[in-house]
Amino acid sequence: QVQLVESGGGLVQTGGSLRLSCAASGRTPRVYRMGWFRQAPGKERVFVAAITWSGGSTNYADPVKGRFTIARDNAKNTVALQMNSLKPEDTAVYYCAADVSNGIYYLRGQYDYWGQGTQVTISS
Repeated sequence: QVQLVESGGGLVQTGGSLRLSCAASGRTPRVYRMGWFRQAPGKERVFVAAITWSGGSTNYADPVKGRFTIARDNAKNTVALQMNSLKPEDTAVYYCAADVSNGIYYLRGQYDYWGQGTQVTISS
């Protein structure tokens, strides 16, 4: 089992920044990739960004490219999502997820463990 706990959500104005953090515990050596997903009210949970645990290879959804950065700290077992130039459409609950089987990075069904989510609200 892998346990994930997100933190860092909040309310910011358009153009502002937030940094989300995800702390992983448990059987973390099994983790191949960590991902961030988000779910806006009334919409499906969608891929935001992902990073491989060992090599640090990253992937981003088109709407966040150039604004968001995902990074990992293997020593601390944490993954961060730095979000800059935030827009109202970034408002959502953000979830951290762990993939232990090297699935397709943007498919939420490929991820095996999930955090409880953290709310991000961008005011216009």
